[in-house]
Amino acid sequence: MDLEPQEILTLSNETPENPTEIGAETANTPRTSLEILRDTEAALRRPVVAMITPIISPPLSEKITTISQQADQTLNQLAGIDLNSISDWELRPARISIGLSFVGFAALSIIFLILYLQTLDSGLSKSVQIGKYWYQYISCVNLGVTGMFLLGREAMRTPKRKPKPKRRDYSYLKDKFSP
Repeated sequence: MDLEPQEILTLSNETPENPTEIGAETANTPRTSLEILRDTEAALRRPVVAMITPIISPPLSEKITTISQQADQTLNQLAGIDLNSISDWELRPARISIGLSFVGFAALSIIFLILYLQTLDSGLSKSVQIGKYWYQYISCVNLGVTGMFLLGREAMRTPKRKPKPKRRDYSYLKDKFSP
């Protein structure tokens, strides 16, 4: 059994030697993760849109091409964001919203689970219902606890606000206006 050595592929953040038309403008600079996301999504979306548009009806085809163009514009704006320029203070509302979303979704899913158990499995006792739907209960509770941890972390975090401008020194005016 003779095995030949195979070339091992390595993943790197370097730009390819033959850039495609999608990312040609940034061929000499290292790409950010948002640019890689934009290029990957466009490389997947454009062939699908080109393949689907001749098959479907003309009004739907126009809508799909319009949406594809809007996706290009939106992803180009997204790729223009410098992630290093976003401060911790600017991300605080997003973290609070995510925590509240986790808690709200967990509460809503527990309510739906209880509603399901009361309407469709009402013949079972409470202990049998809990035993049968144990994983669903635990996953909903875990999601809520995760949201509470996110909110608690934000509440305990010391706010690092932007530095206040320095106060000007007007001591030289005291000598001129003092009696």
